Amino acid sequence: MKWLVLLWLVAFSECIVKIPLRQVKTMRKTLSGKNTLNNFLKEHTYSLSQISSRGSNLTIHPLRNIMDMLYVGNITIGTPPQEFQVVFDTGSSDLWVPSVFCQSLACATKVMFIHLHSSTFRHTQKVFNIKYNTGRMKGLLVYDTVRIGDLVSTDQPFCISLAEVGFDGIPFDGVLGLNYPNMSFSGAIPIFDNLKNEGAISEPVFAFYLSKDKREGSVVMFGGVDHRYYKGELNWVPLIQAGGWTVHVDRISMKRKIIACSGGCEALVDTGTALIKGPRRLVNNIQKLIGTTPRGSKHYVSCSVVNTLPSIIFTINGINYPVPARAYILKDSESNCYTTFKENTVRTSRETWILGDVFPRLYFSVFDRGNDRIGLARAV
Repeated sequence: MKWLVLLWLVAFSECIVKIPLRQVKTMRKTLSGKNTLNNFLKEHTYSLSQISSRGSNLTIHPLRNIMDMLYVGNITIGTPPQEFQVVFDTGSSDLWVPSVFCQSLACATKVMFIHLHSSTFRHTQKVFNIKYNTGRMKGLLVYDTVRIGDLVSTDQPFCISLAEVGFDGIPFDGVLGLNYPNMSFSGAIPIFDNLKNEGAISEPVFAFYLSKDKREGSVVMFGGVDHRYYKGELNWVPLIQAGGWTVHVDRISMKRKIIACSGGCEALVDTGTALIKGPRRLVNNIQKLIGTTPRGSKHYVSCSVVNTLPSIIFTINGINYPVPARAYILKDSESNCYTTFKENTVRTSRETWILGDVFPRLYFSVFDRGNDRIGLARAV
């Protein structure tokens, strides 16, 4: 049994704070065989195992996932600090973690925030709901000290969950949103904005390097860009409008033929989503062109033909960004190959795509709040 567990290390280079992430494969991939998963969960209760390294911790826990791949990192909340594993999500703006008030089954196997153990905790009476494609959370707005590596935001507004639906058994505690403030369900100032406003970071940018399989560890970096993580030059793409990490896509093609986005469309670069999602009709057409067979919620293809399948090219701001078959095809627990294209169930008035982790694994992604743009370059 193997996990791709990478040291949680805070490194400094030219005023850049880099927070390594842990790549988490689905429990279905990690564990196979009759009753293996159930036995594993019984024998390994959720726990935190701490290894100090330059002031940081490595946290190991049993994994199971509702998606094919996620990237989670550690943060701490409170005084003294309580540690949590969160998804750093460019698709949302709120920070939330489970609390001792949560009675949902989803909270039972997670690290829960204990407000009475923090001397810097401050509560409010504001209750609200957050909806995701995979579930929803009812939360209470509170304040406390939040740390991302050596970055500290004091009296940071965040949410503690009172109820969670659809998050049962997932290998992370909560979500740290990195989208714009206007996308916040709670109305709270996101932690990145607080860090930016307080001068805790040198530049109002953050960036993601998402590792591939067993290669060098994933990182999210705040305050600048480490050029060692990409090749060539960054291509800057302006946002459609300030307020969300959505860019204009010129077209989507295969074998020099346009297969989607024929009149231009928009795409959200979303590190909180594992797949590439789009309108049903267009996704179904792509599945047909690839030659997949639907089975359950996935579309499968023979693994023997993966190397012969063509790349799907997203043309953004005049630059082609090929997504080869080795990137858009994954294997399930039985080593059957399926595509990462899926219908986007959120209805929009315009043709909209979500470029999940499949895309930033290929292309190092810089999110520039100061200039309302995204930088893309081939990842190393």
